[in-house]
Amino acid sequence: MSEIMPSHGQEAQIPRGVATIEPLERETIRRVAWRLLPLIVLGWLVNFLDRTNIGFAALTMNKAIGLTATTFGFGAGLFYVGYLLFEVPSNLMLAKVGARLWLARILFTWGIVSGLTAFIWNDWSFYAIRVLLGVAEAGFLPGALIYLTWWFPSHYRARMVAIFLAAQPLSLIIGPPLSSACLLGLDGLLGFQGWQWLFLVESVPPIVMSFVFLALLTDRPSDAKWLSPEQANWLQRRMESEREQREAVHRYHLGEALINPRVWAFVAVWFFYCAITIVVPLFLPQIIRALGVSIQMTAFASAVPFVFALAAMLYFSSRSDYSGNRTRYAATALVLASVGPAAAAIIGINHPILMLVALTVGIMGAQSVAPLFWPIPTAMLSGLAAAGSVALINSVGNVAGLIAPTVFGIMKDATGSDMIAVLTICPTPLISVVILLLVGHDRRTERIPSRG
Repeated sequence: MSEIMPSHGQEAQIPRGVATIEPLERETIRRVAWRLLPLIVLGWLVNFLDRTNIGFAALTMNKAIGLTATTFGFGAGLFYVGYLLFEVPSNLMLAKVGARLWLARILFTWGIVSGLTAFIWNDWSFYAIRVLLGVAEAGFLPGALIYLTWWFPSHYRARMVAIFLAAQPLSLIIGPPLSSACLLGLDGLLGFQGWQWLFLVESVPPIVMSFVFLALLTDRPSDAKWLSPEQANWLQRRMESEREQREAVHRYHLGEALINPRVWAFVAVWFFYCAITIVVPLFLPQIIRALGVSIQMTAFASAVPFVFALAAMLYFSSRSDYSGNRTRYAATALVLASVGPAAAAIIGINHPILMLVALTVGIMGAQSVAPLFWPIPTAMLSGLAAAGSVALINSVGNVAGLIAPTVFGIMKDATGSDMIAVLTICPTPLISVVILLLVGHDRRTERIPSRG
């Protein structure tokens, strides 16, 4: 346990001599953010559209090809098999060849596979395409997270990760209306059903974005012709200085990091968190549809919670950066992610407005966790150790994406109730809270001023 937990007082220990933000720093970070974040945000936006459109397609697809809730949940979760097998190798390849080339490759291949989902015809073809989609997408999230650590100092990390991950709730705001339009407006066009058009239409953006990444993404500050020499030099020195600060606490080699107890504790935190955050968006359209509303109203009601979630994740991440207390805010968000869906399940469909309010609270918490969590392991590691460990945490943690939807589907088929199925998943974020509070965060590895 001594290897997992930071020594006494480290959570409150902060490096001295943190300078105020100078004009050079402010202008450099502003220019980097405006150049790179829109690209990364758009990449994650189309990623999450392709990852969650299956939940909306299920409204008509399941009946069309004969899927039960159990087979749908199992098949949806098989996405994470490919993810698990290929995410660490993918991130190590990104560290070797650069983010520009590798992220563009990921975008292109998953766009192709996502479009092929339109041509599945039974449960086994559904299983196969979901595994292939996981293989194609493996590495995008951890690769983008590592890429942000190459460009943004620790004091900006949670906010920049939050802006990047804001594409996730944003995709869940614009995704349902888009999916609804495909399901209803294109149904029967050229002989294809609406759910098939959904996959075909939403496969185009990642293919387009792959060429945008190749044209506009820059691997490192030293390669940035769009920064002045003074800005590039300052940023390069700052990132090197922070790397040296992390390695002064402990320098991890790749093999050492992959077997480190703290890293595996972070895997457990991410695993139990993912169980709830994967299941709720995946089954939310079906939960709302069960209230007896139309597909159009289902699309609207599915989007509303993520408007509030977007605001919550930006607020929590800003507070985390300014205070430096990563664990407190992450633990708070995890508690909301557990309590909200549990309250919704207890309230039940007889009180639909209250149920949706409770689900919204849970979604606000769930969507806020990731930008609060990822700065913790990325502050501990650098180089290949960071690339491999972030991929390990994300890939093994996402095994919950295979288990949780399957459990949810089994419980729904067995009981006929979405709410009972939700209750089986709700306790998992609380396990993450306990582990995260035990592990803590060594703030000596970050250059963050103390502001309370």
